[in-house]
Amino acid sequence: MKTKLLIFKTVANYLSFTKAAEQLFISQPAISKSVRNLEETYKTTFFIRKRNSIELTNEGKAFLIYTNKILEIYAEMENQFLHKNETYPDLIKFGVSTTLANYIMPKIISKFRVQYPKTKFEITARNSDDVEELILNQKLNFGIIEGKNTNRKLQFSKFMKDEIVLVTNAKNNTYKKGIITIETLQEVPFIMREMGSGTREIVFEHLDKYQVKRLNTVVTLNSTEAIKNYLLNSDNFAFISIHAISDDLMNNKLKIIDVKDLTIERWFYFVSRTGYQSNLMNYFENYTLNNHNF
Repeated sequence: MKTKLLIFKTVANYLSFTKAAEQLFISQPAISKSVRNLEETYKTTFFIRKRNSIELTNEGKAFLIYTNKILEIYAEMENQFLHKNETYPDLIKFGVSTTLANYIMPKIISKFRVQYPKTKFEITARNSDDVEELILNQKLNFGIIEGKNTNRKLQFSKFMKDEIVLVTNAKNNTYKKGIITIETLQEVPFIMREMGSGTREIVFEHLDKYQVKRLNTVVTLNSTEAIKNYLLNSDNFAFISIHAISDDLMNNKLKIIDVKDLTIERWFYFVSRTGYQSNLMNYFENYTLNNHNF
């Protein structure tokens, strides 16, 4: 069952049977058969098959939540019983972009240190461009960053998918229907991340498809936390990672405003210098992949 769930999760993450097969080193027919068996077992349909793409059904999205929980339990069991005698160095150093540093990596590292309490971490948190520069200058050996994988001097592998959403103060009733157009998006007062931010770059990469070159930016800040605190005291808007606002949404402090026909998704990547090999990096990448709830 674990293998079938892992296959389903990989297909759901990539929304592609072909890419899932490449990632898992399994034939595409075997991937399709595994998903089909799951659908037959649970008497439902997880994916809508289109001509050149697939997408998750509502049942598929719900099943993915359960799949993530079950695979996380499998990972905990394996860490507890199969990997308990593995040893790691006294210190692990790497760089992460700020979104990951604030909202994702603390959970993973805290779980790691429960199992390996002798290992210490030295983490450099910067924007994505800065982390890349530190790796290229050999001040860091590897890192985890957001947004892009275009520098040929660096090698990238996918970590997890993220979505960037438009948010504002929960008390802001300017757009009561909770949806605006691309045209309206260009008029609202915006709080934007600094140049070099992976979030900023991916936002404008998507907006460029609609010939939107700039937004009505009224304040530029260099951290998501600063932007969130600003939004809590204003009726302005900002694009923020969904991972950064889960608590704010549940506590009714911030709310999401949909932008018609606009979806901004990105991947977080493991990154290192092209050709760089390290058992430590490989071990930590595998641990991170197996111990994060996507």
